[in-house]
Formats: sequence, structure tokens, C-alpha cells
Amino acid sequence: MRITVDQRRRLLVARQLAVTAERPGTPAARTVEDVVDRVLALHATDAPSVYLSVLARHPGLTVPDVRDALYGRRTLVKVLAMRRTMFVVRRELVPVVHAAASAAVGRRLRARLLKELATLPTDPPVGDAAAFLAEAERQVHAALLEHGPLDGASLSRAAPALRTAFLPTTDRSWDVRRTATSQLLSMLSAEGTIVRGEPRGSWSSNRHVWSPMDDWFPDGVPAVDEPTARAELARAWLAAFGPATEKDLQWWTGWNLGHTRAALAAVGVREVELEVGAADGSGDVAVVPGVVLPAALDDGSLDLPAGTVEGHLALLPSLDPTTMGWAARDWYLGPHRPWIFDTIGNAGATVWLQGRIVGAWTVRRGGEPVHRLLEDVGADAGAAVATEAARIAGLLGGDGTTASFPTPLYRELHA
Repeated sequence: MRITVDQRRRLLVARQLAVTAERPGTPAARTVEDVVDRVLALHATDAPSVYLSVLARHPGLTVPDVRDALYGRRTLVKVLAMRRTMFVVRRELVPVVHAAASAAVGRRLRARLLKELATLPTDPPVGDAAAFLAEAERQVHAALLEHGPLDGASLSRAAPALRTAFLPTTDRSWDVRRTATSQLLSMLSAEGTIVRGEPRGSWSSNRHVWSPMDDWFPDGVPAVDEPTARAELARAWLAAFGPATEKDLQWWTGWNLGHTRAALAAVGVREVELEVGAADGSGDVAVVPGVVLPAALDDGSLDLPAGTVEGHLALLPSLDPTTMGWAARDWYLGPHRPWIFDTIGNAGATVWLQGRIVGAWTVRRGGEPVHRLLEDVGADAGAAVATEAARIAGLLGGDGTTASFPTPLYRELHA
């Protein structure tokens, strides 16, 4: 069976963007948690993107709604997981994500930190890397237990081991003195012993605090067998992003090829022919082997009508899970990669029309919405983009949006 680019775009809109529409077998999203379910996980590298990803998909939700789900109800949790990236996932999914992705990331981060402590010059000098790391962990947990949630700077004051610095060994510009704080906290986050909490100051701040994971899971994160967890995560990802290629899943999860293939075999996927689009925006498309959940072939969900995407518009933030969902992106990105992505593959904020990217947008400091279309979409669609940008900007209380990885078009719009 061959899955066309048009079919993929209709699925993308129906599953991940038009989430408030009622469809057979798929209830409309009504809550923040419902929206997250549609995309499996929100990228959380940039704090504002978590909020904007929800606001873009559900016009009835607000910044306080997202905040309450994260820090009031705690139904959503920030986890360092796939590709050593910070995500927001449903609380119920945390054990699966931890076993399928975070645990391996934690092992790699621990091994790297131990190696650096043992081989690089430090101030003060570290004699026994393992003993030092154990003491640093003890200090972090004791500080959080005594003082409650603390940001990185406050933790460094309360846990002096974190102030231990790695010294430069070359004269290169990037080789500078750096403390162990960031690496150690990232490691503990991936290992599931601490969790990133509410930011200090504005909702859009990246100056977050850390808390013991016990505050979210009093009995610890439930254990799941890692191969079983990888299969469960692969199944959930295909339900949101499939049909897709083996490489798409491997890239999104950060797994090696063996783990990816084992997970797909455990799921029992079906093979299809998959159109992946053309980078030059032409009508030519490449066809590659793809995989899909058996249910998608049996329930007719791959055959959505053309009206599914008709006139559909969405303004997504930087690093949005839909924009970043696949390794092969030409089928929805077309020729716009040089403007939309930076040189290492991070996406800026995007304008979507009928399941494909047609431009970029942002909200400048002070609350002014701006956008740039990269192709002629017609007067009506152009006016709709301006209206939607103004709607989202109006929800932000005068705050602008920022991106940790500015793209070429982002820089122009913020000039």
C-alpha cells in the first residue's frame, strides 16, 4: 500500500493540529492534557514553547491553564529524555519514557561526567571522581530536602560541590571555565531523581527550579522493563506520527538501530510505501519503505477526506513537536528549510497552512506579533495569519517569545 503526501498532511492536521474537531473514534481535545495526548510529548527546551504549543492548538485554553496542568495538578511532567532533550509528557507516561529513553541518557551522562572528573583539571582538584560525585548528589538532595525547590544558582550556593569547575585545556573560544552544576543536574534529571519545576518570575522564563522527583512520585517512578517500554513508546509514537520511516522513529527517540528495530518488531507494524516529498517544492516525490500500526490500515483512518485540511491554519512555536516530529520533513517543509531551521536542525516558529509550512512568525518584546510568508497563499489566508498571530499575542500579557536556537527568519523578524 502507498501512502501519499496528501494523505500524510491530512493525518497530520487531524491528529496534531485540528485537535478541537470531533471525529469518529477521536474525541475533541478539551483540556491541556488532551492536547498533549495528541502529540505525545511537548518540547520543553524553551519554556514558552510548552505554552505556545497548547495555545496554538486550542483557542479556549490560556497560559494559566497550562501552568496549572504543569505545577498545580501536576498531570504533566518535565523529563530529560529522547535525544537528551527536555520534554513535557503525561504523568502516566513518565515510567515508559524513563525506561525507554531517560535511563539510557542518564547512564551516558554519568559515564561522561565521571570521565571528565577523572581526566580534566578542576578547581578545586578532584581526587576520587566516584566519591566526589556521590558527595555532590548527597548535597543536592539534602539542599532540596531542607530548602524546597531551588534554581541552579541557589543550589550551587547550598551544595558547594556543584561549584567545582572544569578548567580550560586549550585556547579555543568555546573551552572556558565551567562549573559541574549543569552537567550534574541534567544527569540527575535523566536518572529520575530530580524534576524541573516552575520557572522563577515570568511564565516564559527559562530560569526554572529543581525539586525531588519524590514530590511528583512519592514512591519513585514505577519501574518498567526497558525493551517493553521501548515497544510501548514506539506504539504511542506511531499512533501520533505514523505512518513513518524506521529512521524517523530512530531519530525521534535517539535509539540505536537495534533497539529501534526490536521495538517495531514487538509492536508488529505493517510495511507500506511512503511518499516523503520533495525539498524543492516540486510535484516530484520520493517513495521509501515505511511502517504503520495495523489498526490504521484496518480502521480507514488513513483515508481522511480532502476537507480535513481545507483552509486549516496554525501558528506553532519554535521546537514544536509537530515541526520536529520526523527526520524526513520535505513532505511538509518543502523548500523552506534554510529559513525555518538552524544549521543543527532546530526549528523556529512556523506558519502552517493545510498541513504544510508556508512561513514564520513571532511575538516581539512588548507583545507585537509579526510574520513572514515564504510563498503566496492568497489574501484571505494572509489575513487569517495576521489574525491568528494577534490572537496568540493577546494571550501573552505583553510578553514576547524567545528562542534558544534562533533561525535565519527568526533573526529577521526580531530585527
